[in-house]
Amino acid sequence: MTNPQPLISANELLGLVRTGADDLRIVDCRWVLGNPGAGAIVYARSHLPGSIHLDLDDDLADPTGFGAPGRHPLPSPADLAADLGLAGIGDHHLVVAYDDVGGWVAARLWWMLDVLGHESVRVLDGGIAAWTAAGGELTADVPAWPAADLHLAERWDRVIAREELRARLGSVVLLDARGGPRYRGETEPIDPVAGHIPTAQNLPTDANLTEPTGAFRSADELAAQFRDLGADGSMGPVVTSCGSGVSALHHALAMRAAGLPDPILYVGSYSDWSRSGEGVATGPEPGDPPAA
Repeated sequence: MTNPQPLISANELLGLVRTGADDLRIVDCRWVLGNPGAGAIVYARSHLPGSIHLDLDDDLADPTGFGAPGRHPLPSPADLAADLGLAGIGDHHLVVAYDDVGGWVAARLWWMLDVLGHESVRVLDGGIAAWTAAGGELTADVPAWPAADLHLAERWDRVIAREELRARLGSVVLLDARGGPRYRGETEPIDPVAGHIPTAQNLPTDANLTEPTGAFRSADELAAQFRDLGADGSMGPVVTSCGSGVSALHHALAMRAAGLPDPILYVGSYSDWSRSGEGVATGPEPGDPPAA
């Protein structure tokens, strides 16, 4: 079966909203690094009509979940299904996630639902800016969705933990989605050690987007950039990482849009690696795998 396309345009979503599609659930995923609760504040001011807000820290991560001690471990699938069901998201709903940073936070919700078997999930291409540019209105009204039944798979798939990744460095294509200065070790505002995981190639999430709209590049352009890095499946499995397993999923979204094989997520990402005592590389080159 062909994997479903992960993006929806603002015009497509606008049509669904205006026709009053009752199987639609829109989720505002706005979040600000280093400023807990900021997403909920901007949501309260204005958001897409009919949307609820889910917070990355509170709703899409669990400090004791898979990927600990990274900064954003995954909750258990059972807890996620229960919480989203109480929020009004059910098996029959088309879920559309959006943010205001090019889709890398919304990609977290997309990936979580997709990997657990809920295929009717999309990310709004271009985010809230694309919505308003298409003539979509904003509101401060908060919907009251009735609870729904949501059935998801029992365990996470397409994930890798630190011990397994360490053993496979050099045999997987590892992509680091962080910005260049953090990858090179020139700055590190959050994690305890500056640098990157040895063998990781740097591909910041901005490389997936067009300017000035912030929409995703074409499928052909995306496929070409991943192919240039050997991240199209031709050089072995692809593992995506970032700071804490969130922006790495922007690459999973882009690879799906490009028709490439789905990558594996290092959930703990650099937040886990840098706290573990593992060796790191600095500078613009990927570096060699650690000695056995």
